[in-house]
Amino acid sequence: MGHREDLLEGAKRCLLEKGFVRTTARDIVKESGTNLASIGYHYGSKDALLAQAYVALAEVASESWGEQDELPGEPGSLERFGAVMSGITGSLGKPGSIWHLSIELITMGDKLPAVREYLAAAQREAGRGFIGMIMGGEEPPADDPSVDTLGKFFSVLVLGLIAQHTFDPEFSPSAEQLTEGLRQLTDSVAKAK
Repeated sequence: MGHREDLLEGAKRCLLEKGFVRTTARDIVKESGTNLASIGYHYGSKDALLAQAYVALAEVASESWGEQDELPGEPGSLERFGAVMSGITGSLGKPGSIWHLSIELITMGDKLPAVREYLAAAQREAGRGFIGMIMGGEEPPADDPSVDTLGKFFSVLVLGLIAQHTFDPEFSPSAEQLTEGLRQLTDSVAKAK
């Protein structure tokens, strides 16, 4: 690996150990075996590096939720929705879970506008990924109207789930409860038509 990759790996380890706020550039350098100048050269700033490390960690975590062709149920079904939610809820309380970092980053967003912008773009991409996972097929293009509806719906649901679990894990809903709630809602809407 080169310095760029070493820095990213070191930043991931620092995030998991110390979080965003407590990680210093010196921590990353020590963990990665690189030097301070390499952070600026490869990433522009410590915060930009940490933002990219967070997104890389989130991508790895989301891979554990299952590949489309391995998920049960038909695309767009409650069974498929439940399977994806099960993967998410199962990852929330695991040791080394990165999801507590989401809350830290949300609360810091106004203090780090460049990081916020980068993570907002990553969040939009995550919405596209949820559409592909749950609804089946390829992720829609960025300008597809479903990104502004389904993508945002899934993203808000997951962020809310992370926030609820961080705030009160005992009250945090299970995948089964989320799926049943969605079933009740869709049944009620269908009856109202």
